[in-house]
Amino acid sequence: MDNNICQVYEDEIQLLEGEIKLLTEKYEDIQQESTFFSDEQILMSINSLQEEFQGESKGNESPSDLKARLGSLETDLSFLMKFTGIQFRSHSKKTVEKTGNRTVQKHRLSGNCHSLFFQLEFQLLEMRNKESVSAVITDLNIVMESGENSDVSKFASSAGEHGNLLTFFRSLSSYAEWCEHRRCTFLHFKSKYPDVVSLPEGLLGDYITLRNPKPSGFELMVVWKIHIDEEGRTTPVLDLLTKVPEQVLEQKMATVENAPARFRSMLILLGIEAAIENLIKAVALQI
Repeated sequence: MDNNICQVYEDEIQLLEGEIKLLTEKYEDIQQESTFFSDEQILMSINSLQEEFQGESKGNESPSDLKARLGSLETDLSFLMKFTGIQFRSHSKKTVEKTGNRTVQKHRLSGNCHSLFFQLEFQLLEMRNKESVSAVITDLNIVMESGENSDVSKFASSAGEHGNLLTFFRSLSSYAEWCEHRRCTFLHFKSKYPDVVSLPEGLLGDYITLRNPKPSGFELMVVWKIHIDEEGRTTPVLDLLTKVPEQVLEQKMATVENAPARFRSMLILLGIEAAIENLIKAVALQI
């Protein structure tokens, strides 16, 4: 995905999330203010809200308008989540401090990006003044179901230490998109060439095996790993491993020895899908 396009959508997500927070707080204050303040504060809040929401000439919005706008923003945010592959499954928050213009909330969030599941826990410090609202994330803890992939664990740990939630989601989306691309590619070739292609570790594995249906014992393994470093940079790495019986190796020594190098050349010239398909056709013909 083009980095500039990604950045545009990420900026839009931030703006929408900020508006949703502000509108949600306004709406909740209208509905629930009396549960947190004294009688005097309640009267002051009511007067303030009346002045804020009754003056149509000043361009203010009614509670129903705010609720409708909030629903529209949530719809837009939902679309962007689907576009990036990120789906939030649960969210809870607890206000741990609220004094003057300072608010500290503890958030817990879980979801998935394509086939990758994650859980987040962090504190959000918000500082308000008459002109703007600033927010800082602290105590970020990220847990991911990474299996045996140490790269993902190191990345999650590094993202948690730096506390950059936007970088985490951007990198997670890129990594998960590559994993999904690999899964779809493996599924395509397994469906198209069921007699040649097998998936020993299933669709979420990082390799496929190619075997001629004839009992020759000739077998190739296409390994497709996806690395992510601690800074969130994602790199797909493909290679070819051979498993050839001795009698076949003696007959076709040069072809077998050169197969990995030729496969890497095909990757550069043809791309991943075309290179794998050419390899599958070669195995089917048992060259």
